[in-house]
Amino acid sequence: MTLQFVTAWGSVRFRGVHRLVKAEPTLLLHEGRLLHEAMRRQRVTPDEVRQAIRAQGTGALELVHAVVLETDGSFSVVSRSQYGSGSAMDGVP
Repeated sequence: MTLQFVTAWGSVRFRGVHRLVKAEPTLLLHEGRLLHEAMRRQRVTPDEVRQAIRAQGTGALELVHAVVLETDGSFSVVSRSQYGSGSAMDGVP
């Protein structure tokens, strides 16, 4: 419990600690193409990405604009038709 408190306190007060402990969302698929290097870094398989796409009711990678691995471990699937201005993708490297 003390370690958690110290980590939270340090991440609020020091940018370096914040970067060290804060996860970032990761783009795993962009415009229908799997980003294998990003998937390797995050230890995600192509089958897991395809499963997330199927779970959203989409049957083809080409219909998906982006798949993002969120900081909580969930996948967000953004179809081409729902992409709009893309403002929700700000901050996703």
